Amino acid sequence: MTLAVVTGASAGIGTEIALGLAKQGITVIVHGRDPLRTQAVRERIVRGGGKAEALLADFARLDDVQRFAREAAALHPAIDILVNNAGTASSERTVTAEGFETTFAVNHLAPYLLTRLLLDRLHAAPNARIVTVASGAHKRGRMELENLQRVHSYTAWDAYAQSKLANVLFTRALAKRLEGTNVTATCCHPGMVATDIWGISPLVRLVAPIAKLFMKSPAQGAETPLWLSTSADVQGQSGGYYAKRKLARTAPAAQDDFAAEILWQRSARMTRVHWA
Repeated sequence: MTLAVVTGASAGIGTEIALGLAKQGITVIVHGRDPLRTQAVRERIVRGGGKAEALLADFARLDDVQRFAREAAALHPAIDILVNNAGTASSERTVTAEGFETTFAVNHLAPYLLTRLLLDRLHAAPNARIVTVASGAHKRGRMELENLQRVHSYTAWDAYAQSKLANVLFTRALAKRLEGTNVTATCCHPGMVATDIWGISPLVRLVAPIAKLFMKSPAQGAETPLWLSTSADVQGQSGGYYAKRKLARTAPAAQDDFAAEILWQRSARMTRVHWA
């Protein structure tokens, strides 16, 4: 049996990734925050003849990420695919119960922690893949290592772009640590997709109905992460950033190994996990 964990699968791109994997005969652990929406996706998969389980967690809470990881690990001895897709954006700066800026916590710290906690299960699979849904928005991001929590300045787009840059740097550093193992790590830009993320600010909400007419559908946005999760074309490939099912160029800031290592170590301290 091939098993995939898809985070943020209760809506948008995540739902389409979960459905697409299930259509390929892969058992899916569907993650979501909302019980009704998460269960609805599981039921869609089952009605279509697939296999799925639903697990709930609020990724704005690292203790919930830990609980989710324990529950997922308890269900299966090996995980073949981990898709880090869950994400958020906030028009105003908010902090989580643990004191972290919310966009950074959900978009970066949560997948960083979850990947670490599920790594043993990924190593237990013959050939495992970690796919992180980043964004072309990383190209306008600045990794402010002394201001990761955006305490001194905050705009919705700056916080979001920094979190997506963190996704790419995380993948770069992770791939180096996975060299010589059975696990690969890649990330991707799904394209400009018409999802709920476009409620990021009042101005964007105003123009979003028209803008969405020219955006990709969630199903189209799922194409590249699905391809990275299953295609033989990228078997054994690690560390890359992809768009439109092709290796793509990242921003210079996403190629900064020093920043990637500093971010890695600070993320380890924030999440309180041991990870060399």
